[in-house]
Amino acid sequence: MQTNLNAKRIAVVGLGLSGLATVRFLLAQGVKPVLMDSRSKPAGLEQIAADKVDGIYLGEFDANRLAQMDMIIVSPGLALSHPAIRFAKGQGVEIVGDVELFARFNNKPVIAITGSNGKSTVTTLVAEMLQQSGIKAVAAGNIGLPVLDAIRQQDVDVFVLELSSFQLDSVTSLHSRASCLLNVSADHLDRYADMAAYTASKQRVYQHTQLAVYNQADPLTYPGAAAGDAQPVAISLDDADYGITELKGQQWLNVAGEPLLPVSQLAITGSHNQFNALAAAALALSAGASRQAISRTLQQFTGLAHRCQLVLAHKGVRWVNDSKATNIGATLAAIAGLRPEISGKLILIAGGDAKGADLSELQPVLQRDVSHLITLGQDGPALAALHPHAIQVKDLTAAVQQAAKLAQSGDMVLLSPACASLDMFKSYAQRGELFAKAVKELKL
Repeated sequence: MQTNLNAKRIAVVGLGLSGLATVRFLLAQGVKPVLMDSRSKPAGLEQIAADKVDGIYLGEFDANRLAQMDMIIVSPGLALSHPAIRFAKGQGVEIVGDVELFARFNNKPVIAITGSNGKSTVTTLVAEMLQQSGIKAVAAGNIGLPVLDAIRQQDVDVFVLELSSFQLDSVTSLHSRASCLLNVSADHLDRYADMAAYTASKQRVYQHTQLAVYNQADPLTYPGAAAGDAQPVAISLDDADYGITELKGQQWLNVAGEPLLPVSQLAITGSHNQFNALAAAALALSAGASRQAISRTLQQFTGLAHRCQLVLAHKGVRWVNDSKATNIGATLAAIAGLRPEISGKLILIAGGDAKGADLSELQPVLQRDVSHLITLGQDGPALAALHPHAIQVKDLTAAVQQAAKLAQSGDMVLLSPACASLDMFKSYAQRGELFAKAVKELKL
């Protein structure tokens, strides 16, 4: 479904990674958009020639100017409830995001993946499984490559899209071969009214899909009205068509009702990654991947940076970077997945900006599975109140030094913050890099 954009007055609001990709796409379509950003000096703006666009407006958004547009393409970082956007919508202006524009121009099969946690891992696995099957797959979306840069690539067989709730909020036309909602846990409650609103946003991934892949253990992922007549496929860690089965005294991944490979041969560890592997297998099969390629990928893929990544193993102590755990669900998954592998104590470093989440959900697991809790950041005090052996520190280096004093052979030190990083760091990646640097600089 291609759309003629040339006759429309279009504004691109928000000039981050996806916004700049949107501008490039529109220019290639012969459109001269109006550009807006709340920042006085957005990075990358120098890439856009001022004479190619119909004006660049920085600082506070002009609601009246926006109301004169036919279409506004909004960055996922900007809430649709922003007063200027709401005013324009009330004046009849169409509000979309870059993924919606992608959907209107795309004619290739799509695999769509969302969830509070695990999205990037599953997206990467699916793309790799397809590529190893000889299928030209491109991973795009929230994973880093903007969808409107991806669509301009030649010679693509399948798009594998990682989609955030923010991206899904403005999508109505995306059709997918298969889609997956991996899990739903409290996140972004500083932007959504409540968990029901956040869950409804995630459920939008099931719109116009043929195959709805969901988490048997998480009722919030069960395909609802948005899924229509899509075929449901459950992923489980029990004995199921896509689950874990017992064979010859070993646990095996069961894929489409048949054993695929022993769990012990997975290159990624933890029960949460067994689930991710099964979800990826279901999605990849739907797009034509071979069982051999799926098995090979799972034996080779060692995981993404900042996601339960082993930084150092020294004198029996393992230091693990899970900085990407920016919400409660991610930290709970990390603890559940890694605790069975630890013979000694689990020392957890956590804290940052909880984004309005109720941290008390962590309390039972912290008290049962974590021997020492080291907290930092804006919501560090609230986390510290949940554990009898909590220590509050001023920064990440101090946290690492404190953990080193406590750790003994057989123990694991896990950075899994359960919070966003922006109160202290530029990104979760910077937080993870500084953790790794501090660990490697220890005089162990």
